[in-house]
Amino acid sequence: MNLSELSAIKAKMKSVVSVRSGEEATDGVRKHVLICGGTGCTSSNSVTISETMKAELEKAGIADEVKVVLTGCFGLCALGPIMIVYPEGVFYSAVKVEDVPEIVTSHLVKGEVVTRLVYKDEVTGEHVHSLMETRFYKSQKRVALRNCGAIDPENIEEYIAKDGYAALGKVLTEMTPQGVIDTMKESGLRGRGGGGFPTGNKWQFAANSVSDKKYVVCNADEGDPGAFMDRSILEGDPHAVIEAMAIAGYAIGADEGYVYVRAEYPIAVRRLQKAIDQARECGLLGKNIFGTGFNFDLNIRLGAGAFVCGEETALLTSIEGKRGEPRPRPPFPAVKGLFGQPTIINNVETYANVPQIILNGVEWFTSMGTEKSKGTKVFALGGKITNTGLVEVPMGTTLRTVIEEIGGGIPGGKKFKAAQTGGPSGGCIPAHLIDTPIDYDNLIAIGSMMGSGGLIVMDETDCMVDIAKFFLEFTVDESCGKCTPCRTGTMRLLELLEKITSGNGELEDIDRLEELCDYIKAASLCGLGQTAPNPVLSTLRYFRDEYVAHVKDKKCPAGVCKKLLSFSIEADKCKGCTACARKCPVGAISGKVREAHTIDTAKCIKCGACIATCKFGAIKKG
Repeated sequence: MNLSELSAIKAKMKSVVSVRSGEEATDGVRKHVLICGGTGCTSSNSVTISETMKAELEKAGIADEVKVVLTGCFGLCALGPIMIVYPEGVFYSAVKVEDVPEIVTSHLVKGEVVTRLVYKDEVTGEHVHSLMETRFYKSQKRVALRNCGAIDPENIEEYIAKDGYAALGKVLTEMTPQGVIDTMKESGLRGRGGGGFPTGNKWQFAANSVSDKKYVVCNADEGDPGAFMDRSILEGDPHAVIEAMAIAGYAIGADEGYVYVRAEYPIAVRRLQKAIDQARECGLLGKNIFGTGFNFDLNIRLGAGAFVCGEETALLTSIEGKRGEPRPRPPFPAVKGLFGQPTIINNVETYANVPQIILNGVEWFTSMGTEKSKGTKVFALGGKITNTGLVEVPMGTTLRTVIEEIGGGIPGGKKFKAAQTGGPSGGCIPAHLIDTPIDYDNLIAIGSMMGSGGLIVMDETDCMVDIAKFFLEFTVDESCGKCTPCRTGTMRLLELLEKITSGNGELEDIDRLEELCDYIKAASLCGLGQTAPNPVLSTLRYFRDEYVAHVKDKKCPAGVCKKLLSFSIEADKCKGCTACARKCPVGAISGKVREAHTIDTAKCIKCGACIATCKFGAIKKG
């Protein structure tokens, strides 16, 4: 394929872009129905909804007039499955298979919107017909996610219609390799998968390394609990990553690349492989791309889900077919990486920004974000939040904006307590820091980190000691065991936390936690061990009183740690209905009908079944 052929495809697909921008169709297809085909909505039958839609269109005799597309994640996962009808852009949420005939008959045949399925604002109670008019979207700026939910990820022509591969064409025909690297440096793009190392600098190191063979690698392992940013980009816009990796290959002098993606992402893997095959067929991967003499091709390597393989040297070791363990650095991968050759490694989100920077320019990109953190950041918003899903905001957006405006606040009238960023490698941000602008330096300053972008929200019912224990349990399981500080140190940390949450802790244990954290951070071989203590240190820093309560008072203030709980029945509230006694699995509750009941604390296993059953609020825990 040459540049003129690329332009011809874009012109051919102009109507697709126009309809989804709100304009009337010019090719005979008057409606486009886009249905979320991401993992979340797929698990809620979106594929069946798509198939049912096509069947109903056939019955109605309008199959040729309506284009049905299974697209990528729209972001607002809490309301899935999502369906959008263009050109009007009507946004249907929580669609079920049985709703499809009504949508076809009322909306697509008669032109009457099915109001009951239109999203209703959680604050105003008003119906919001356009996805972009929801509070969830208004504060967002989509760069890495720009095509997710907007194109058919399995159709390369739809990607080309949205300026796809134009950046690669520009790079190969108008720019030198050093010019590309300089552009990346000037943009200030930092790695979106961990510590935020400057992308342009990493590419420069690899370009300066002399070798007959170099590699470009994409880290799509994404092992943080609750994180699904990279998966969603691969599912919704795989060609963006392919194009960016080819650009990176040109910049450093590489002709081969690998995408390391976990096998637990079957939809992402399938769409990525299809995109690679399509790019090869079109001459956008392989030999002599755009007739410039540049050669570049890609391979996929499946990971088995080891968290440690998110660390770059362990990832490279795994691609080589060995056990995924980190290597000492230096030498860094840019000097000696995959198969001993110079290699650059960036994650999916980092690559997804590259084509946009090339096409729109450095000034466009640097106009977003803060002085040292340019552009946008994608977060997987989860936990105790109304609007769970994918969020992309300019760097420097405050945590309050993300939680209260975009996330819709804490459900159930509960109070915001903390947010965990960076997964097991990050820390907890307390409520009094909710107005902190989110960028790399600010998060590090308050004891957390950006990481890949998981953002877990917690409310007043969460115990911060238990949260620290949860992440330590994960880290202990995922440690590769190569170095003693991580292998043994994290286990000792976990033992201390278990001692404290079981009511056997001593005040000296809190000091031991801090001391051990310092040793592990300083002496571990790789980033997994070096950052493993962060959840403990941040909760100690901001929620030390909860640790003291567990140790000194033998109480869990949040009522989470079972071994520190006791259940009792308030006699004046108990109606003697016997519901709790019948529900108790160990027979710990006794009493006569219409008389106050009692709980035998020796028998009680603190399962909470009685509280869930009681309709009169007579049972309390403390």
